[in-house]
Amino acid sequence: MLLALDVGNTNTVLGLYDLASGNPPALAAHWRVSTHRTQTADEYGVLFTNLFNLHGLATSQVKHIIISSVVPPVESTLAQVCESYFKLKPLFVEPGIKTGMPVLVDNPAELGADRLVNAIAAYEKYGGPAIIVDFGTATTFDVVSAKGEYLGGIISPGLGISADALFSRAARLGRVDIKRPPKVIGTTTVTHIQSGLYYGYIGLVDGILARMIAEIGTDINDPAHPKIIATGGLASLIAEDSRYIGTIDDMLTLDGLRIVFERNHEAHATKPTRPSKRRSS
Repeated sequence: MLLALDVGNTNTVLGLYDLASGNPPALAAHWRVSTHRTQTADEYGVLFTNLFNLHGLATSQVKHIIISSVVPPVESTLAQVCESYFKLKPLFVEPGIKTGMPVLVDNPAELGADRLVNAIAAYEKYGGPAIIVDFGTATTFDVVSAKGEYLGGIISPGLGISADALFSRAARLGRVDIKRPPKVIGTTTVTHIQSGLYYGYIGLVDGILARMIAEIGTDINDPAHPKIIATGGLASLIAEDSRYIGTIDDMLTLDGLRIVFERNHEAHATKPTRPSKRRSS
């Protein structure tokens, strides 16, 4: 089995793929846990082991691990977890890894690993051109060409960050659940805030998408109109009233990690083994 881990600023998502189940492999189990920068390798190890046990799985069933991370302090900790609890050395999505996707930006090394695997999965599953909107701590927009090239994108504050900024800077406004209010014009302070957050954020998302589509050179009725794919924790909430989002794929990042693993595993399997160097006595 393959264990795929996507480490975000707020959450870490784990997916377990049964590589022998078919093509593409089936996702046997998946979990979402909080990302803790100060958590030790043993704390992560106990958490992961318990998740496996609750689903009747054993860590020994995992034969390969791939990780994408945007939280550098956690990477060495997770490497220790993989080696201590799974007896495996993980493959990190980092510069030099085989992706199969040209990255046409000024400095490809700056591109977040999660954004790259999202783009790879979107093109593999839905074709191009495509725009991927990932609703995480930040909301990212990534554009893939019809030829499967990563063209660039946008980073904006996430809905949770926007809400936190409002609550922390406005003394008389209390925290509310972020959800779709019954109507746009609120009649209580709570619905005023919910409407501003919800519809304001839809305005941000659709406004950016409209400008991206225009810059690509198509419109909503054009056959070459890009496919708009949403992923991330708040994708379902925002997509409900978006004029442009057509597909919600909660497993997009995990599927991207699985695809990247397959491309690198095949290359590694066909690479000749170097003879070991022995010191003469």
